Amino acid sequence: MTTTPNSPAWGIYQGSGEPHDGIRRLPPPPPWRDHGTTGYPDERTWRRGAVYQATPEIVDTVNAALYLRRPLLVTGPPGSGKSSLAYHVAHELGLGQVLNWPITSRSLLRDGLYTYDALGRLQDANLKMESLNRDAAFAAPYALDIGRYLQLGPLGTALLPNHVPRVLLIDEIDKSDPDLPNDLLNVFEEGEFVIPELARLEHREARVQVYDATGDYVRVDHGRVRATSFPFTVLTSNGERDFPPAFLRRCLRLELPEPGVDHLARIVQAHLGPEAVRKGAALIQDFVLRRPTEALSTDQLLNAVFLLVGNEGEEQFETTDQGEQVLRTVLRPLDSGF
Repeated sequence: MTTTPNSPAWGIYQGSGEPHDGIRRLPPPPPWRDHGTTGYPDERTWRRGAVYQATPEIVDTVNAALYLRRPLLVTGPPGSGKSSLAYHVAHELGLGQVLNWPITSRSLLRDGLYTYDALGRLQDANLKMESLNRDAAFAAPYALDIGRYLQLGPLGTALLPNHVPRVLLIDEIDKSDPDLPNDLLNVFEEGEFVIPELARLEHREARVQVYDATGDYVRVDHGRVRATSFPFTVLTSNGERDFPPAFLRRCLRLELPEPGVDHLARIVQAHLGPEAVRKGAALIQDFVLRRPTEALSTDQLLNAVFLLVGNEGEEQFETTDQGEQVLRTVLRPLDSGF
């Protein structure tokens, strides 16, 4: 079936090269891709935590980590909800914004603790020297000046004194340099760290104001940051590497299995409603049957069900063949290459 610019379904883009106003018919985005009309991500992150479907094993392990003040190492296949668990705990317990530290092969412990813009400070000092005489340039207290160029990272912010734990997500720790897990050991054990650039100041009694990872101004005394409430820390791993025993000893481990039909139905309903479960039942069943031999993730299923039923539970494709082709594209196995 050939669509026209006035077609009520699917074909926003026609491929004809002829300008039209079809973009005005673009429906609202999937809930998990909705950035909100205000441009702020609060609603999207709130929803990410609100719709998470926890199992009894997840509940027990999270409680154990909270009681023991230990990091939680969560492993599982892509799309199994490892990262979303941190948002779910923060949402349910009212622990505020999740502090997210995405790990790469170049990530160092200091990146998570703090960054210091020494070059920027030097450049500003030179400009100040050019515009003022030498005495005036050094009249401002040195300790107060340095805080403008220092910002705490997600881990450093999570270790600030607080009356309740902050939630810290260290995402994809298995991508890290081999030394990073060992470098985290002392921080996890002691719950504190020192900022040498502040600790070595002549005015040791100074209370330096620095930025935290959320952009707020916070006070650091004597260059030392020490947690009063150990942060609830979720480290995610795809199971692609082994970790040192000393690191594992300091963590509680949770392995998330691939969700079955009933669990997937609950996930779909939480995101898209009961009508999506009814109309997407065959798709959910087929997804589970394919998964033992094909690398598929839960978010692919959500994307497919959304395209099948839309926001209002109404099918969007003009023909069955068109729908099947689009769904095959969305549900292409992750290990199939290009």
